Amino acid sequence: MPLWTSKHTVSSFIKLRNLTVTSYQISNLLTAKSAEALNTVCRRKSHQPLLEVSLRSTVNVALERNSSESCNYNFTGSLCLKYRMNRLFRRKARPEFRQYSSFHTSAFTQCSNSQARQRRLKPGPGLEFFIANNNSADNKICKRDLEKLSHPYINVEDVNGRGRKVYFDVYGCQMNVNDTEVAWSVLQDCGYVRTSKMEVADVVLVMTCSIREGAEQKVWNKLNYLKGLKNKRSKNRKATPMKIGILGCMAERLKKKLVEKEKSIDVVVGPDSYRDLPRLLAIVEEGETAVNVLLSMEETYADIVPVSFSASRMSAYVSVMRGCDNMCAYCIVPFTRGRERSRDIHSILEEVRYLSDQGIKEITLLGQNVNSYRDTSEVPHASFSINKVEETHLVKGFKTIYKPKKGGMRFADLLDKVSQVDPEIRIRFTSPHPKDFPDEVLYLIQERNNICKNIHLPAQSGNTRILELMRRGYTREAYCELVAHIRTIIPGVSLSSDFICGFCSETEAEFEETLSLMREVKYNFCYMFPYSLREKTPAHRKLVDDIPYSVKLNRLERMNEVFRFEVIKINRAQIGQQQLVLVEGTSKRSSLHLVGRNDSNTRVIFPDVEIEDTNGTTKKAQPGDYISIRITDSTPQVLKGTPIAITTLQAHE
Repeated sequence: MPLWTSKHTVSSFIKLRNLTVTSYQISNLLTAKSAEALNTVCRRKSHQPLLEVSLRSTVNVALERNSSESCNYNFTGSLCLKYRMNRLFRRKARPEFRQYSSFHTSAFTQCSNSQARQRRLKPGPGLEFFIANNNSADNKICKRDLEKLSHPYINVEDVNGRGRKVYFDVYGCQMNVNDTEVAWSVLQDCGYVRTSKMEVADVVLVMTCSIREGAEQKVWNKLNYLKGLKNKRSKNRKATPMKIGILGCMAERLKKKLVEKEKSIDVVVGPDSYRDLPRLLAIVEEGETAVNVLLSMEETYADIVPVSFSASRMSAYVSVMRGCDNMCAYCIVPFTRGRERSRDIHSILEEVRYLSDQGIKEITLLGQNVNSYRDTSEVPHASFSINKVEETHLVKGFKTIYKPKKGGMRFADLLDKVSQVDPEIRIRFTSPHPKDFPDEVLYLIQERNNICKNIHLPAQSGNTRILELMRRGYTREAYCELVAHIRTIIPGVSLSSDFICGFCSETEAEFEETLSLMREVKYNFCYMFPYSLREKTPAHRKLVDDIPYSVKLNRLERMNEVFRFEVIKINRAQIGQQQLVLVEGTSKRSSLHLVGRNDSNTRVIFPDVEIEDTNGTTKKAQPGDYISIRITDSTPQVLKGTPIAITTLQAHE
């Protein structure tokens, strides 16, 4: 409740009773006039003066009754508050103040003790700091430093890592890998140092995944291990206390459970709050628990250049959009990642040019629904225009639960511009939705040599009734028509897919239709999983997970058998072909062989021998080289071949 200079307001504050709020915040500038008014009221009631105040900046008090919430005290100036409050509210002559006293005197005592053990914070900003175009000499934070912080009114030195070592443990999809690089970029700018050894880290950050129960269970197991490390470190008084943080989707989904169940966790950060990491870690250093899991409608981290953990990488991820609006019945992503929003195309192109200058040879465009990309940054208003704007073109036979989106630059525009930055960089994209493959995208893939002829086309099921329960927006027949259409425009295209077995009420006959779809389409690669019920999803609210886990595992095994049988035939058919392979490095199984990936994203293993390069000389291939290879053998997982020559992407036919 604010304290104003008015005597009437101060009197009301003094008479306040039956306070039931869980947090109490004072955030106003107290002048000498307000202190005088309050003292006058106190004397009228025959009390000692309550406050003796001489403040030159803001007084911030946050009192939290729950231990899971953070308590931050920032006192500047001179306060003689605790002593006066204790004397005032312990008077037996005024029983109406007792309830007020029982809560607040203990809180101010806690504040005083906390103040003694915490390091003194610098005075906060004055009013002139928030005035636009202010050139005051007192404003010492430069523009570059402000960009590093989610809260620009915080002094940079207050959130400096001061060389503390941070370790990242990553679980989940490619988007999590990219998010980890974003988080590391933020922390690196604030003075943190990355370590590859968990045992010596001052801060351990776990990037989590919530898409399936198995992924979450891995994280819980790791947290138990980290808890032991933290307890062991705490016994050594000379060692820096270890701090544990949870990042990503699991932080958003299980924020309350993480803080209450795992007392060892210090910081919980959602997918849209990585900018806030330095501030949250500064709070953690003062012995509090910090949480920020707010989802954003605008956050894309467009201005942050991800920092890779590998110094000699040949490939990179570029996030182009975040979130998802499809609301599939089984999927938790809309609830952990939020609504769809796309980066502006200029920031994407700048990042691609930067990666090209760094020698990157393969870029994967990332998004939860990457081909629904829609940049409206150059449109005067995203939802209104006097002129007629073009609606989203869906594939024939596909539909959405939301109204068609209008205006903006689409995925075809993005793919066109990205592929022109450097013709020697391979371009991939994941993960798309089948509904967003208009002909302009397909013809562009066929036309450009540096756009891989490899499309991920998630089916999830081969039965129309199950697809309807999943809210996928298409039938089996519409999906098969799209596959045929793609192969007509892009001959020789390789397809990959996602499949879920054991979805709610799936019968044996309906599962057999999924197996028949796999035999019909013949995928180069499949991601297959048993169904895992996720809280908050439409399936959790409206359907029943009635398939026994043993049945799900049996169906998963049968799907694997069908996929392996079909992929063996696909790989054998490639023997004798001459393919372009991007070298990644030495094979894990033999130091005498190198490994790379072809256009279909299949691994190719070949001998590490000297071969002819583009200048006519002979040398051994290096990571990042394009090699022409003749395929001589195959397994269900890899192709094997003989290197012919070092070449370029554009020279290979």
